[in-house]
Amino acid sequence: MSLWGVSLPWRRAPRSALSSPLTVVVAAATALLACFLAASAVLIASSAGAAATDYQSRLSCLDAYGPVFSRAALTPETAAAVTDTVRRQAAAHGFPQPVASMFVGILPRSSFGPATGRKVMLGYRDQGLAHLRQLAGGGAAGLWVGDDLTRFSPVKPGDPVQLLGRDVAPVAGVYHALSVPPPRWWCSQQNNATVYVYADDPLSTIVFASDEKTYRDTLAAMKVRGTTLHVSFYLDPPRTPAQARDYLNRSAVLIEAVRADLERQGLGDVVAMTRPFERSTQIAEQAGSNVLVSILPLAGISVLVGLGGIVTVALQWYQRRYPQVRLLAARGTGPWALGGFAVAELGLPILAGGLAGIALARFSLPLYAPPAHLDASPQLVAAGIAGAVLLIALALLAAVVALRAHREFQVGRVPGKARRWRLLAVVPWELVTAGVAVLGWTRLSGYGASSRLGSPLPQIDPLALTYPVFVVLTAGLLSARVAWLLLRASHRLRAWSRPSLQLAVRRLAGARAPVTGVLVIGVLAIGTLAAGNGIAAGQRGALDSKSGVLVGAVTRVDVETKVGLAGAAALPESLRGTGTIVGQTSGTGSLVLVVDPATFTDDAYLGALRDRVRALLPALRAPVPGGLPVLRIGHTASQSADLPGLPPAVTVADLPWFPLLGSSPGYVVSRDALTPAQLTALTNWTLLSTAPADQVSGALAAAGLSQSNRVSQDGALDALPFSVVEWSFSFVSLLGGVLGVVAVLGLLVAVEVRRRQNALAGALVLRMGMAPRSLFGSHLIELGALAGLAGLAGIGCGLTVATLAVPGFDPVRWLAPRPALPDQTGFVLAVVATGLAVVLLAGWLAVRSVRTARTAELLRG
Repeated sequence: MSLWGVSLPWRRAPRSALSSPLTVVVAAATALLACFLAASAVLIASSAGAAATDYQSRLSCLDAYGPVFSRAALTPETAAAVTDTVRRQAAAHGFPQPVASMFVGILPRSSFGPATGRKVMLGYRDQGLAHLRQLAGGGAAGLWVGDDLTRFSPVKPGDPVQLLGRDVAPVAGVYHALSVPPPRWWCSQQNNATVYVYADDPLSTIVFASDEKTYRDTLAAMKVRGTTLHVSFYLDPPRTPAQARDYLNRSAVLIEAVRADLERQGLGDVVAMTRPFERSTQIAEQAGSNVLVSILPLAGISVLVGLGGIVTVALQWYQRRYPQVRLLAARGTGPWALGGFAVAELGLPILAGGLAGIALARFSLPLYAPPAHLDASPQLVAAGIAGAVLLIALALLAAVVALRAHREFQVGRVPGKARRWRLLAVVPWELVTAGVAVLGWTRLSGYGASSRLGSPLPQIDPLALTYPVFVVLTAGLLSARVAWLLLRASHRLRAWSRPSLQLAVRRLAGARAPVTGVLVIGVLAIGTLAAGNGIAAGQRGALDSKSGVLVGAVTRVDVETKVGLAGAAALPESLRGTGTIVGQTSGTGSLVLVVDPATFTDDAYLGALRDRVRALLPALRAPVPGGLPVLRIGHTASQSADLPGLPPAVTVADLPWFPLLGSSPGYVVSRDALTPAQLTALTNWTLLSTAPADQVSGALAAAGLSQSNRVSQDGALDALPFSVVEWSFSFVSLLGGVLGVVAVLGLLVAVEVRRRQNALAGALVLRMGMAPRSLFGSHLIELGALAGLAGLAGIGCGLTVATLAVPGFDPVRWLAPRPALPDQTGFVLAVVATGLAVVLLAGWLAVRSVRTARTAELLRG
């Protein structure tokens, strides 16, 4: 009979589904999770690519996103022709007006009013004066000098200027000299627009022309025929790899148009035409691709698990609707019509759950993916893939019911079929998963090796990234195997003196299959969540600790010798409570750090060594017989005890690493143990501060103190390799959370499926005199044993795997300290609290079914 031959059951099917609300909820939740995982895999990879683009944009100069036209030693006429050509073509191709920069080399014999015999550089940049802090002047056209010149000479606006001994435009104003590194607007011109104060023969200042005409007139007056040209564009930072690629394509078109225009003018290739952001775009695209490749196997497995849940729902529906299915089959309804009957009853919940999963994946994206801007394209792809999974789920529901009906009502039961299924349960699948885990472990050992070869991102090996999951899966299968064997032998247990325990064991033994299934999923969920969270947190901690050791604190900046000799008292008031001065000298293959014990342990980055260093520094305060007490770092057999300009080293203690030194051979000396003459011999002084870099730089500049080589902890290391691993394992954590929901639903479904059986048994034992409290305790023992075993195995295995894997995923292995698993106490407490809540809820549902049951009806049924 066709699907429409018996219309009434199909027409009532959606309403009939409400007779088993839990089945409807499970069907919808299973579809939701499957579609959620399918969509989230695409979205997290796209977010990773966009976040990598954001990161690369922050590292690049603001005028590096578009094309750059540059050349040294151009004549002023050629530079003007090139600039005009770029401006004309930019307007024709939809680019904003470019910013042109022109500089000439070092100009000796320069004079500015009373300041004579100076060495300066001359430059001009479109809109440059608007991005300088003007201190004096500014009315007339002329030349602007920095306060690094006026600080030592009384130069003021209106003073005459001579460059190369020739009279040029007068001083028009004074600006605040740019520090190193300069503000981002000046980033691409750092070598031209800043003065390095520690050069052997330093410049006095950078002289800026107020406008392009003044610059060209000044060149003509000096009879200088060579200038450096740099023309670039200030575009909005690209937010996604697609936008960055669009910038590159448009830049290539503009470059070809400019080249053709210059060739028509007979200039040919007089300038270099580049796309500086091209490499950054490739790295961002590779980051997104690496994350996608990393999570693809796990995403595929998780979607298959979700579809397996649909199969379970189909089988449970078939079992629950068996009387009606048998009646319809007896009346001639075909297997596929019966499959359509299942779709008619559960199709709407599955469809609603799938659509909810797609929406949830999109709107909860900030909770599991890096913050980034997403184009419409990846969102449509994610929705399309999740929609395909949803259609497969509906087809699978119909197919499973149809095949089951075909086998039972048309073919009949095949002898030996059940035996073959039982043989599959005997196969040691844990050996297979353990083999895959071992293979992943062998691949993990070379994960970070590519960082030594200069590759910006470690080479991705999906097997290495799936290693933690397969280890946890092996633990889950082993736990299930042990539980299965124990429950099979549980009939030997005689504990009737403790009826609650005896009943709990008998209920577990009577439902070995669902118990072991929930146990496997529970161990996999908790273990995967623990491993994913641990490894992701380990990467964040590794980046923080390695960059902290490399910089030495939040901010590091080299300062003048007078600051170092005066110690912390010479620092600006705003930095005295946040900074410490470190002296450095090198020789005999080792670097020597001279630290101030009063401030060093408070302001330098010491991580886990802080308490130990604080206890050791007092032993370095005074010289000892035979030499100078030191802390020895990174000891090697060839490390000499001779210190340059200091007494021999007498080692007080060895440390594996130290700020600024890392694990390289070196010594740490207390400045209290050195004489003033020995301190004067130190070659370099550095300020380590817990304050942000801008605050440190501003305070030193306001105090009139020179500074150089400013480094911040935020930018000391390339964070992208760490972030790629973190983003990849955020999906592993997401998978663990989803599996945790599946495990909870599976436990509740198991309670619901056995509701009639438990209600009858519970009603009988209550009639026999068992107290309701004892019955509730029996269910708590049953469910608590299951949840406790899953939690114990999952937490133990997951944290162990994370502890072993965190160092393996280190992308910067050459830099100390070695990554370690952060404190996971909060995670363990959260798992325990969640497990207790689930056990109490499931136990309450089981006892509630007993109290609301009618014993006579149960016995008649």
